[in-house]
Amino acid sequence: MMRLLCLCAALLLVAGCAGQDDYADNETIAAVSYRDPGPSTLTLYTMVNNRTGKGGHTSLMINASERVIFDPAGSFKSPVVPERDDVLFGITPGVELAYRGSHARSTYHVVVQTAEVTPEQAEVAYRLALKNGPVPGVYCANATSRLLKQVPGFESIDVTFYPTRLEQQFGSLPGVETRRYFENDSPDLDQGIAQNNARLVAARQAPNASE
Repeated sequence: MMRLLCLCAALLLVAGCAGQDDYADNETIAAVSYRDPGPSTLTLYTMVNNRTGKGGHTSLMINASERVIFDPAGSFKSPVVPERDDVLFGITPGVELAYRGSHARSTYHVVVQTAEVTPEQAEVAYRLALKNGPVPGVYCANATSRLLKQVPGFESIDVTFYPTRLEQQFGSLPGVETRRYFENDSPDLDQGIAQNNARLVAARQAPNASE
């Protein structure tokens, strides 16, 4: 039992994911629905500790019939970004930047890996995210790798609990573009989320606002 407790504690430290239980209604989601006009894509986010190189969180942005972020057991919350079962909706360019910027700070950077896919592949990922249900803490990379493995063309992905292992696998696939996003602000994740939420709310309230 003690070894099991120690393993759970270690996983919590490695994954750094929080539990979610929000459930937005259909009308709220429909009001913010957004699809990026570019090609269908899957974008893997990996939050990496700048000191240790270990992964702290994994999530997946899916540009299908609408653009969403599958954020399993994630910490990002916003009054203008509806969430249902760990899926964030209304991912405009402004919201995407706020999400990415909230996680990038003096202690962590974000590895952003994008794969262009067919509309059919993107829609499979989108549907899988919607029906996945809430993800328990520390299962962010596990849930994301399980989802990806079910998408045609991504069957080679091995299921893992470790964000950086998933990052390495995803990055080795043909055609994946990888970049790293850094910010040097407060190491406090909650502070970063609050600051970016303030910008999102202000932009939404501004006359003729456009994100």
